[in-house]
Amino acid sequence: MDRGPSESVATPRNVYAFGLTSFLNDTASEMAYWVLPAFIASLGAGPAQLGIIEGVAESVASAAKLFSGYLADRVARRKPLVVGGYVVANAVKPLLALVSSWWQILGIRFADRFAKGIRGTARDVMVAESVDSSRIGSAYGLIQAMDSAGAIIGPLAALLLLAHFGMRHVFAAAAVPGGLAILVAWFGIRETHREPATAAGHSEASSTRAAAKAGSDGSFGPRLTGAFYYVLAVVTFFSIGNSSDMFLVLRAENVGIPASHAPLLGLVFNITYTLLSWPAGKFSDRFSRSAIAAWGYLVFAAVYFTFALAPSQLAIWATMAFYGLFYALTNPVLKALVVETVAPEVRGRALGVYFFLTSVTTLLASLITGELWKVYGARVPFFLSAAIAAVSAVLLLLRRERQHA
Repeated sequence: MDRGPSESVATPRNVYAFGLTSFLNDTASEMAYWVLPAFIASLGAGPAQLGIIEGVAESVASAAKLFSGYLADRVARRKPLVVGGYVVANAVKPLLALVSSWWQILGIRFADRFAKGIRGTARDVMVAESVDSSRIGSAYGLIQAMDSAGAIIGPLAALLLLAHFGMRHVFAAAAVPGGLAILVAWFGIRETHREPATAAGHSEASSTRAAAKAGSDGSFGPRLTGAFYYVLAVVTFFSIGNSSDMFLVLRAENVGIPASHAPLLGLVFNITYTLLSWPAGKFSDRFSRSAIAAWGYLVFAAVYFTFALAPSQLAIWATMAFYGLFYALTNPVLKALVVETVAPEVRGRALGVYFFLTSVTTLLASLITGELWKVYGARVPFFLSAAIAAVSAVLLLLRRERQHA
């Protein structure tokens, strides 16, 4: 697709602005996130309560993303949805410093993840509109790399603060990068405009062009495609075994890793995530996104299998670093895969449905993991998650084989 001078300037500005905003916001989020399990335990709660908090938080985010997706396909201006989401999320995080019960944490996480959902889908649609279709994977990968870079700085800042202060000081300090994230979003992000269906360029995926053509019924516009629903079904099935990462932290504590080292677990995981997200996104622009995501699921299966066995503390540390590869191979790649399976007019709806169903099943996964852990111990839920991930990888590879048949 030929691009004019103004568009060539606007494209990198938006991608980098989104990336910097994600970096600062995730710094604030990760300062608090990896401290939460120990903080919840200090309030007298356990794995079951953690499962409720994280499951409800993620399901709320998913519902908000569904709503945001429908709005993103209809409203003229999406930037207010994005900036408003960052404002709310970073206003409530510091309130964790004041709580006295796990129910209050649930309320704060509810508001935080609702705000994330409202901004998330609209942001991803804006990203897709800010770049050529042949570079969508790269754009998502770059933003994800910046996001996870913040997840490196966040745990480091938390460790530094914990060395001199208590956990509540960590939550209060998260207001600083959170406030900076709001400023960058407000002044750095530029509004995008919906791409007309007739303007699809030569680099647009053939499946997307077919979806725009065959999916229209003349009154409701393009529909979501069979290719999209297949991907959605596989990812939703995988999510049944993808419980909150906080259970990995709890499992690490089971084998003797101190709770005070939880932010360090986040650090080693996010180093891998940061280094590999952009290359994985760029790689997916050239090769099969389904195959790349399938390899990510196999990495997940190996990680959870190892955590189930938990042979040593060294194995846990090494596996946590390896876990970052799973996120790099799936998060940016699957978003690009969803975007390319539908017409531009329904990207928001497709991303919203994708986020909604996968996150609702994450709620189910967290509840199942919490209950199985309580009844049977830690090994059973981790083995179950590994098995589900392996089957999901095979299903994604079958989609690739059908495409090449």
